[in-house]
Amino acid sequence: MAVIRTSKVALPVNGNGAYAYVAQPDDDQTHPGLVMIQEWWGIEPHVVDLAHKLAEQGFIVAVPDLFHGKVATEPNDAERMMMMVTSNVERAIQEIIGALNRLKEMPMVEPKRLGVMGFCMGGFLAMKVASRYPELGGVVAFYAAGFEPTPEEAQALNAPVLAIYGSQDSWAPPEVIEKVERMYREAGKDVTVKVYNAGHAFINPSHGAYNEEAASQAWPLAIQFLKDHLK
Repeated sequence: MAVIRTSKVALPVNGNGAYAYVAQPDDDQTHPGLVMIQEWWGIEPHVVDLAHKLAEQGFIVAVPDLFHGKVATEPNDAERMMMMVTSNVERAIQEIIGALNRLKEMPMVEPKRLGVMGFCMGGFLAMKVASRYPELGGVVAFYAAGFEPTPEEAQALNAPVLAIYGSQDSWAPPEVIEKVERMYREAGKDVTVKVYNAGHAFINPSHGAYNEEAASQAWPLAIQFLKDHLK
């Protein structure tokens, strides 16, 4: 297992209190930068574990804490905190962009074309940011709950996207998945959609409908996609 280094960095956006958890290889080499966006639980052990796994794969990973230190343990609390974020999507987007800009400033981050990866609520926000940030090299969205692009967002996308879903996910039913793929295809964008025989949050062993078979296929696919487009 690779040795990694972790830290917290302040994000100079939306006033005081915004920060990101950072995981990176513990070496003196340059690495591609990646912003990873949480599920609706907050910065809990599963999210931290994924950040560490990405760092072990050679990425410098920043995870903006959109709940500012709060972590949900029950679905009702998670939904309430998610609604606070989605009711002010622009604030969340600015914190994610702040994390991207913070990564771009780090001398160990090369190349400066960055990646974004998100899960559930984070997948939704990753897709939103994909149409807002011009220096992205790749975007991975796992089960992007509630995301349907506007025509303007589809046209504004300028990075390759890997969108991963579960076929039994009520948060992203088949007709929505089809619409997402169709709108980007019609706009001439580089979008790959993968649908696994699984439910929502299928790579999270602590919550949701964890599916080992689907997770064992989707996670390596996402890693390879990011390596192909960011390195």
